Order: sequence, then structure tokens, then C-alpha cells
Amino acid sequence: MASALLLVPAALASFILAFGTGVEFVRFTSLRPLLGGLPESGGPDARQGWLAALQDRSILAPLAWDLGLLLLFVGQHSLMATETVKAWMSRYFGVLQRSLYVACTALALQLVMRYWEPVPRGPVLWAARAEPWATWVPLLCFVLHVISWLLIFSILLVFDYAELMGLKQVYYHVLGLGEPLALKSPRALRLFSHLRHPVCVELLTVLWVVPTLGTDRFLLALLLTLYLGLAHGLDQQDLRYLRAQLQRKLHLLSRPQDGEAK
Repeated sequence: MASALLLVPAALASFILAFGTGVEFVRFTSLRPLLGGLPESGGPDARQGWLAALQDRSILAPLAWDLGLLLLFVGQHSLMATETVKAWMSRYFGVLQRSLYVACTALALQLVMRYWEPVPRGPVLWAARAEPWATWVPLLCFVLHVISWLLIFSILLVFDYAELMGLKQVYYHVLGLGEPLALKSPRALRLFSHLRHPVCVELLTVLWVVPTLGTDRFLLALLLTLYLGLAHGLDQQDLRYLRAQLQRKLHLLSRPQDGEAK
């Protein structure tokens, strides 16, 4: 009982940190680029090409800093997901292994967001400046971002959000129910080992669909896109399992309606 009094607050603290970081990530990736306005224009730096930008220290310095922050996040997120590190954390932290992974990921992402250096005078890949595009493109991007985030939250709930955050592992441990993953089928475990991020398409939409794609945003979108692509390894067997699970959930959702119709 004494250990439970320590495990539950630790898991809840990790969950609160992750939830707050998620809210901040929505602001960082959606609200800031959609409501933050356009990069500076009019000066010579704003009109220079990419080759000239690569020789400008005022552009290269913040880009190198941002790249370092992203590599720190990617390194932490990948290293702590390896079987060797997970086995080590399970040995010393037990059932809190997942909560610790979630907390460290949230802290790494907080570092990226808090110390991110914008490059307002760097080259711009595209920008909706002229009317009517300056009005309709941001509105379209806003709608797509809202839809993407709603889909992300819905998919996370379907994929057992409590287990992803480490709460379910502690809950099962306190009640003596064992490890939640031990109750899942081999096909589900195989899918989870291949699918690191179940919201890949939606995150890519958030990263790339912006009215203005500046230099630092391009770096963020490009590196996270590469990471998301490399983190996936789905095959036909995984896709068949996903299709079967989707059909089963749709069947369960339709059953109450069938009962009411009778």
C-alpha cells in the first residue's frame, strides 16, 4: 500500500506534465504560425535566396540551434524507446517505466518549444500575402488544423490513452492485475512494435499546412517528417489487423442502433 501511495502521484504528475506539454504543442505548431503573422519583409535579407542564406550567420546560427534542439528531442524519443533502455528502466523503475518515458519526452519537447529560435528574416518557401489568398488560405489552414487535432485526440483515445501515458500500468499494478500489454493479443503487440506514432498523417498536416512556410518552420516540418517516416514499419499483416479492428469497432457502434430499430 505504501508503494502505491508513491506510484500513483508519480504517474499522475507525468500525465499532467504530458497533457500540459500537449496543449503547449498545439499552440506552438498551430496557433503561433496561424496567428503570428508573416515574416519580416522589405529588407535585403528577406529577399535573398537559399544560397545566400547559407552564408548569413544571422540565419545559420538560429537554424543550427533549432536543429540541435530537434536532434535532442529525436535522440531522447528514440533512445528511450529501444528495448535495451526500456529493460534497464523497467529494472530500476518498475511499473513507472512508461511514465518516466512520457515525462522525459514531455521535458524534451518543452525544451524545443521554449528555446526555439525563429528566423523571421530567412528565406520563405511560400507565403499567402496577396488578397484574396491572404484571407482564405489562413482560414483554410485553420480549419484543417482543427480537424487534424480532433482526429489526433480521437485516435489517441481509441489507442488507449491511459496506457500510452503510463497511467494504466500503475493502475493495474496497484490492483494486482499484472501488465496491461500481457492481456493484448500477439497481433496487437506486433502492431504496436511497428507503429510508433498512430497519428502520422494528421501531424504531417499540422506541420506542413501553414499559410507561411519560413526557414525555421521548414526545418521543423522536414526533420519531424523524416522522423515520423522512419519510425513506421507497417506491413500487410499490420494493415489487415487494423482493418479487422476498425470493422469490429464499427460493428459494436452499430449494434445499439440495430437494437433500437427492432
